[in-house]
Amino acid sequence: MLALGTRAPDFSLVDVRAGDTISLDSFTDASGLLVMFICNHCPFVKHVQSEFPRLAADYTDRGIAVVAINANDSQAHTDDDPTHMKAEAATLGYNFPYLWDESQEVAKAYRAACTPDFFLFDNQRELVYRGQLDDSRPGNHIAVTGGDVRAACDALLAAAPPLDEQRWSVGCNIKWKPGNAPDYVLG
Repeated sequence: MLALGTRAPDFSLVDVRAGDTISLDSFTDASGLLVMFICNHCPFVKHVQSEFPRLAADYTDRGIAVVAINANDSQAHTDDDPTHMKAEAATLGYNFPYLWDESQEVAKAYRAACTPDFFLFDNQRELVYRGQLDDSRPGNHIAVTGGDVRAACDALLAAAPPLDEQRWSVGCNIKWKPGNAPDYVLG
């Protein structure tokens, strides 16, 4: 996992919704930045994806910017290409940038391992949370609430220290291009 206190790695990626280029510097006025690594085809993402627009709506007005990044190999998983990403964003009402990391370099810089995977940075762009959305998983009958990420966002806005308990995200591994998997990926 990326260590708490790590500065947010820079990025400059295309938002598939409108074709604009979005960078880390696009969020300089935000009190915090939530970076979500997601995709279209993963059953873990599909299970929680309705929470993403609610999360963004609840925290963007309070100063936390939200951005999603898809780094999956779209040659192997065509549902994760930019055309399908744009359609997914429209269908689900994504009210945040949905960025395409074709090179997978941004995912590597963040040490993202799976989808979904969440990273919250403070106004100095230092990492204060990394891990799961909440305890809900496909089939476990626990409601999707975004509880872990929401608690981290609330702590950030209250100027409280980072949460003591931060649990790894669980989901589908990022679909790395052949020969492109980073050294932190097991197996």
